[in-house]
Amino acid sequence: MDEKRLKILVVDDEAIVGKRLVVALRESYELETFVDPRLALARIGELEFDIVVTDVRMKEVDGMQILEAVRRRSPRTKVIIITAYATIEVAREAMAKGVFDFLAKPFKVSEFVGTIERAAAALRTESAAQASRT
Repeated sequence: MDEKRLKILVVDDEAIVGKRLVVALRESYELETFVDPRLALARIGELEFDIVVTDVRMKEVDGMQILEAVRRRSPRTKVIIITAYATIEVAREAMAKGVFDFLAKPFKVSEFVGTIERAAAALRTESAAQASRT
């Protein structure tokens, strides 16, 4: 991973969530936001993202399906689940499927930005480790 701006995809059927997050992140990252998870799935099939943020409960396609699609496309991508329906069961399922982190709504934007920064740092560390092995 070079010093390019990381690509982040945000999927939440509440448009206000994506808008708030874009304002917080657009200076440092390349962002794409989707309110329709079917369109997000199509985009995941076209482009590898560094970080994907997805709500769990959405119509037609849920966050676990997004997580699974990302894992198939790009195992290195960090996936962050956000949800107003945080339960132990959902958290366990997400962790078992390889989620990077799990945030319960409502969350502070600063808490979210901190999670993104940790995911970006993890990507940089993994990239550096991989480069040192080659």
